[in-house]
Amino acid sequence: MSVYKHEYRAYAGTLTPPRARIGVVARYAWDQAWSSRVTPGLFVLTMLPAIVFMVGIYLANNPLAMSLVTHGSGGFAINAAFFLKVLQTQCWLALVMTAWIAPRLVSFDLADNALPIVLSHPISRTGYVLGKFITLFESLSLVTWVPCLLLFVYQGYSSPRPWMLANLRIAGGLLLGALIWIVLLCFLGLALSAWVKWRVVATGVIFAVFFVPAGIGGIVTAILHTRWGFLLNLPFMMTELWQFLLGTTITLRPERVLPLSAILIVLLIACGICTLMLNARIRGREVVRG
Repeated sequence: MSVYKHEYRAYAGTLTPPRARIGVVARYAWDQAWSSRVTPGLFVLTMLPAIVFMVGIYLANNPLAMSLVTHGSGGFAINAAFFLKVLQTQCWLALVMTAWIAPRLVSFDLADNALPIVLSHPISRTGYVLGKFITLFESLSLVTWVPCLLLFVYQGYSSPRPWMLANLRIAGGLLLGALIWIVLLCFLGLALSAWVKWRVVATGVIFAVFFVPAGIGGIVTAILHTRWGFLLNLPFMMTELWQFLLGTTITLRPERVLPLSAILIVLLIACGICTLMLNARIRGREVVRG
Protein backbone atom coordinates (compact mmCIF):
# COMPACT_ATOMS: atom_id res chain seq x y z
CA MET A 1 0.00 0.00 0.00
CA SER A 2 1.29 3.43 -0.88
CA VAL A 3 2.34 5.74 1.89
CA TYR A 4 -0.12 8.47 0.96
CA LYS A 5 -3.03 6.03 1.37
CA HIS A 6 -2.30 5.53 5.07
CA GLU A 7 -4.34 7.56 7.49
CA TYR A 8 -2.26 9.06 10.25
CA ARG A 9 -3.76 10.32 13.48
CA ALA A 10 -2.35 12.03 16.50
CA TYR A 11 -1.70 9.84 19.52
CA ALA A 12 -4.79 9.88 21.72
CA GLY A 13 -3.60 7.59 24.53
CA THR A 14 -2.48 8.40 28.03
CA LEU A 15 0.48 10.76 28.22
CA THR A 16 3.41 10.17 30.52
CA PRO A 17 3.45 12.63 33.45
CA PRO A 18 6.09 15.39 33.11
CA ARG A 19 8.00 14.12 36.15
CA ALA A 20 8.19 10.65 34.68
CA ARG A 21 9.69 12.08 31.48
CA ILE A 22 12.61 13.39 33.51
CA GLY A 23 13.04 9.87 34.87
CA VAL A 24 13.25 8.54 31.31
CA VAL A 25 16.08 10.94 30.50
CA ALA A 26 17.83 10.00 33.75
CA ARG A 27 17.46 6.27 33.07
CA TYR A 28 18.95 6.45 29.59
CA ALA A 29 21.67 8.81 30.83
CA TRP A 30 22.56 6.27 33.52
CA ASP A 31 22.88 3.53 30.89
CA GLN A 32 25.02 5.84 28.77
CA ALA A 33 27.29 6.76 31.67
CA TRP A 34 27.81 3.22 32.96
CA SER A 35 27.88 1.39 29.62
CA SER A 36 31.61 1.94 29.31
CA ARG A 37 33.92 -0.53 31.06
CA VAL A 38 35.98 2.39 32.33
CA THR A 39 33.19 3.67 34.60
CA PRO A 40 32.88 0.53 36.77
CA GLY A 41 36.66 0.33 36.89
CA LEU A 42 36.92 3.90 38.16
CA PHE A 43 34.20 3.19 40.70
CA VAL A 44 36.15 0.20 42.06
CA LEU A 45 39.27 2.36 42.36
CA THR A 46 37.35 5.01 44.29
CA MET A 47 36.26 2.37 46.79
CA LEU A 48 39.80 1.22 47.59
CA PRO A 49 40.55 4.16 49.96
CA ALA A 50 37.24 3.51 51.74
CA ILE A 51 38.34 -0.07 52.35
CA VAL A 52 41.66 1.18 53.73
CA PHE A 53 39.83 3.57 56.06
CA MET A 54 37.56 0.74 57.19
CA VAL A 55 40.59 -1.37 58.08
CA GLY A 56 41.94 1.61 60.02
CA ILE A 57 38.70 1.86 61.99
CA TYR A 58 38.88 -1.84 62.79
CA LEU A 59 42.47 -1.56 64.03
CA ALA A 60 41.73 1.56 66.10
CA ASN A 61 38.99 -0.26 67.97
CA ASN A 62 40.99 -3.46 68.54
CA PRO A 63 44.06 -2.77 70.69
CA LEU A 64 45.44 -6.27 70.23
CA ALA A 65 45.30 -6.08 66.45
CA MET A 66 46.75 -2.55 66.54
CA SER A 67 49.67 -3.67 68.70
CA LEU A 68 50.43 -6.51 66.28
CA VAL A 69 50.44 -4.17 63.30
CA THR A 70 52.32 -1.25 64.89
CA HIS A 71 54.52 -3.43 67.15
CA GLY A 72 53.37 -1.54 70.22
CA SER A 73 54.24 1.92 68.90
CA GLY A 74 50.72 3.24 69.56
CA GLY A 75 47.57 3.84 67.53
CA PHE A 76 45.44 6.68 66.26
CA ALA A 77 42.10 8.17 67.20
CA ILE A 78 38.94 8.00 65.15
CA ASN A 79 37.65 11.55 65.38
CA ALA A 80 36.58 14.46 63.22
CA ALA A 81 40.10 14.85 61.79
CA PHE A 82 40.03 11.21 60.64
CA PHE A 83 36.69 11.62 58.89
CA LEU A 84 37.89 14.88 57.32
CA LYS A 85 40.57 12.84 55.57
CA VAL A 86 37.90 10.36 54.49
CA LEU A 87 35.71 13.14 53.08
CA GLN A 88 38.57 14.86 51.28
CA THR A 89 39.77 11.63 49.71
CA GLN A 90 36.36 10.54 48.44
CA CYS A 91 35.41 14.01 47.22
CA TRP A 92 38.55 14.40 45.13
CA LEU A 93 38.03 10.95 43.69
CA ALA A 94 34.52 12.15 42.78
CA LEU A 95 36.17 14.84 40.65
CA VAL A 96 37.82 12.09 38.61
CA MET A 97 34.44 10.40 38.16
CA THR A 98 32.91 13.72 37.08
CA ALA A 99 35.62 14.32 34.50
CA TRP A 100 34.81 10.94 32.94
CA ILE A 101 31.01 10.72 33.29
CA ALA A 102 29.87 14.31 32.64
CA PRO A 103 31.19 14.54 29.06
CA ARG A 104 29.47 11.26 28.22
CA LEU A 105 26.13 12.71 29.30
CA VAL A 106 26.12 15.89 27.20
CA SER A 107 29.02 16.00 24.75
CA PHE A 108 27.78 12.99 22.78
CA ASP A 109 24.38 14.60 22.21
CA LEU A 110 26.00 17.80 20.98
CA ALA A 111 28.65 16.11 18.84
CA ASP A 112 26.06 13.94 17.07
CA ASN A 113 23.55 16.81 16.71
CA ALA A 114 21.06 14.71 18.64
CA LEU A 115 19.91 17.47 20.98
CA PRO A 116 17.26 18.91 18.59
CA ILE A 117 15.80 15.42 18.18
CA VAL A 118 15.69 14.85 21.93
CA LEU A 119 14.06 18.20 22.60
CA SER A 120 11.49 17.60 19.86
CA HIS A 121 9.95 15.05 22.22
CA PRO A 122 7.66 16.22 25.06
CA ILE A 123 10.58 17.12 27.31
CA SER A 124 11.67 20.64 28.19
CA ARG A 125 15.22 21.92 28.34
CA THR A 126 14.94 22.06 32.11
CA GLY A 127 13.76 18.45 32.22
CA TYR A 128 16.62 17.38 29.95
CA VAL A 129 19.26 19.06 32.14
CA LEU A 130 17.59 17.83 35.32
CA GLY A 131 17.62 14.24 34.06
CA LYS A 132 21.35 14.46 33.33
CA PHE A 133 21.89 16.18 36.69
CA ILE A 134 20.12 13.37 38.55
CA THR A 135 22.28 10.73 36.88
CA LEU A 136 25.52 12.51 37.72
CA PHE A 137 24.29 13.26 41.25
CA GLU A 138 23.48 9.60 41.90
CA SER A 139 26.80 8.43 40.48
CA LEU A 140 28.81 10.83 42.63
CA SER A 141 26.75 9.98 45.71
CA LEU A 142 27.98 6.40 45.47
CA VAL A 143 31.54 7.72 45.75
CA THR A 144 31.15 10.44 48.41
CA TRP A 145 28.56 10.59 51.17
CA VAL A 146 27.40 6.96 50.92
CA PRO A 147 30.79 5.38 51.81
CA CYS A 148 31.51 8.21 54.28
CA LEU A 149 28.32 7.57 56.24
CA LEU A 150 28.84 3.80 56.05
CA LEU A 151 32.25 4.27 57.66
CA PHE A 152 30.64 6.49 60.31
CA VAL A 153 28.10 3.77 61.10
CA TYR A 154 30.85 1.14 61.16
CA GLN A 155 32.81 3.23 63.65
CA GLY A 156 29.73 3.54 65.86
CA TYR A 157 29.26 -0.23 65.69
CA SER A 158 32.94 -1.05 66.35
CA SER A 159 33.56 1.41 69.16
CA PRO A 160 33.49 -0.23 72.62
CA ARG A 161 32.05 3.02 74.05
CA PRO A 162 28.92 4.96 73.04
CA TRP A 163 30.27 6.99 70.15
CA MET A 164 27.68 7.61 67.46
CA LEU A 165 25.25 9.86 69.34
CA ALA A 166 28.10 11.95 70.73
CA ASN A 167 29.48 12.61 67.24
CA LEU A 168 26.38 13.31 65.18
CA ARG A 169 27.95 16.57 63.99
CA ILE A 170 30.50 14.51 62.10
CA ALA A 171 27.73 12.66 60.27
CA GLY A 172 25.94 15.92 59.44
CA GLY A 173 29.17 17.49 58.25
CA LEU A 174 29.98 14.50 56.06
CA LEU A 175 26.54 14.58 54.45
CA LEU A 176 26.29 18.35 53.96
CA GLY A 177 29.90 18.75 52.84
CA ALA A 178 29.57 15.96 50.28
CA LEU A 179 26.24 17.30 48.96
CA ILE A 180 27.66 20.80 48.44
CA TRP A 181 30.61 19.31 46.58
CA ILE A 182 28.40 17.06 44.45
CA VAL A 183 26.11 19.92 43.42
CA LEU A 184 29.12 22.02 42.43
CA LEU A 185 30.63 19.15 40.43
CA CYS A 186 27.32 18.50 38.67
CA PHE A 187 26.90 22.12 37.62
CA LEU A 188 30.49 22.51 36.47
CA GLY A 189 30.66 19.13 34.75
CA LEU A 190 27.46 19.57 32.76
CA ALA A 191 28.09 23.21 31.88
CA LEU A 192 31.64 22.65 30.66
CA SER A 193 30.67 19.50 28.77
CA ALA A 194 27.87 21.42 27.04
CA TRP A 195 30.38 23.91 25.62
CA VAL A 196 33.04 21.40 24.58
CA LYS A 197 31.88 18.80 22.07
CA TRP A 198 34.99 16.63 22.22
CA ARG A 199 34.90 14.32 25.24
CA VAL A 200 38.65 14.15 25.80
CA VAL A 201 38.96 17.93 25.71
CA ALA A 202 35.96 18.30 28.03
CA THR A 203 37.64 15.98 30.55
CA GLY A 204 40.76 18.14 30.52
CA VAL A 205 38.75 21.35 30.84
CA ILE A 206 36.96 20.05 33.95
CA PHE A 207 40.31 19.43 35.65
CA ALA A 208 41.69 22.77 34.45
CA VAL A 209 38.81 24.81 35.85
CA PHE A 210 39.71 23.59 39.35
CA PHE A 211 43.48 24.00 39.27
CA VAL A 212 44.22 26.87 36.88
CA PRO A 213 42.20 29.47 38.85
CA ALA A 214 43.81 28.09 42.02
CA GLY A 215 47.24 28.96 40.63
CA ILE A 216 46.05 32.42 39.62
CA GLY A 217 44.60 32.94 43.08
CA GLY A 218 47.91 31.95 44.65
CA ILE A 219 49.75 34.50 42.50
CA VAL A 220 47.26 37.23 43.43
CA THR A 221 47.62 36.38 47.12
CA ALA A 222 51.42 36.44 46.98
CA ILE A 223 51.67 39.70 45.05
CA LEU A 224 48.97 41.72 46.80
CA HIS A 225 49.46 40.12 50.22
CA THR A 226 45.73 39.52 50.60
CA ARG A 227 43.68 36.49 51.49
CA TRP A 228 40.95 37.23 48.93
CA GLY A 229 42.94 35.60 46.16
CA PHE A 230 42.03 32.26 47.74
CA LEU A 231 38.43 32.83 46.57
CA LEU A 232 39.67 31.58 43.18
CA ASN A 233 41.06 28.44 44.81
CA LEU A 234 38.23 25.90 45.00
CA PRO A 235 40.33 23.22 46.77
CA PHE A 236 41.34 25.76 49.42
CA MET A 237 37.78 26.98 49.96
CA MET A 238 36.29 23.50 50.15
CA THR A 239 38.93 22.35 52.64
CA GLU A 240 38.10 25.26 54.92
CA LEU A 241 34.37 24.63 54.51
CA TRP A 242 34.76 20.93 55.32
CA GLN A 243 36.80 21.74 58.42
CA PHE A 244 34.04 24.05 59.62
CA LEU A 245 31.26 21.54 58.95
CA LEU A 246 33.02 18.67 60.74
CA GLY A 247 34.14 20.85 63.63
CA THR A 248 37.85 20.18 63.23
CA THR A 249 40.60 22.63 64.10
CA ILE A 250 41.27 25.17 61.34
CA THR A 251 44.86 24.45 60.33
CA LEU A 252 45.29 27.69 58.37
CA ARG A 253 46.94 30.82 59.64
CA PRO A 254 44.39 33.38 60.92
CA GLU A 255 45.23 35.90 58.20
CA ARG A 256 44.41 33.29 55.52
CA VAL A 257 41.07 32.14 56.88
CA LEU A 258 38.20 33.17 54.61
CA PRO A 259 34.77 34.14 55.97
CA LEU A 260 32.26 31.33 55.57
CA SER A 261 29.79 33.75 53.93
CA ALA A 262 32.34 34.66 51.25
CA ILE A 263 32.92 30.99 50.43
CA LEU A 264 29.21 30.29 50.08
CA ILE A 265 28.70 33.39 47.89
CA VAL A 266 31.48 32.29 45.53
CA LEU A 267 29.99 28.79 45.27
CA LEU A 268 26.56 30.24 44.50
CA ILE A 269 28.04 32.54 41.85
CA ALA A 270 29.83 29.58 40.26
CA CYS A 271 26.57 27.58 40.11
CA GLY A 272 24.76 30.62 38.70
CA ILE A 273 27.33 31.05 35.92
CA CYS A 274 27.03 27.35 35.07
CA THR A 275 23.24 27.73 34.88
CA LEU A 276 23.62 30.60 32.40
CA MET A 277 26.07 28.53 30.36
CA LEU A 278 23.62 25.63 30.19
CA ASN A 279 20.75 27.95 29.29
CA ALA A 280 22.76 29.41 26.43
CA ARG A 281 23.96 26.07 25.09
CA ILE A 282 21.08 23.62 25.54
CA ARG A 283 18.85 24.61 22.64
CA GLY A 284 16.36 22.81 20.43
CA ARG A 285 18.03 24.18 17.34
CA GLU A 286 21.50 25.17 16.25
CA VAL A 287 22.12 28.41 14.37
CA VAL A 288 24.95 28.26 11.84
CA ARG A 289 26.18 31.56 10.46
CA GLY A 290 27.96 31.35 7.16
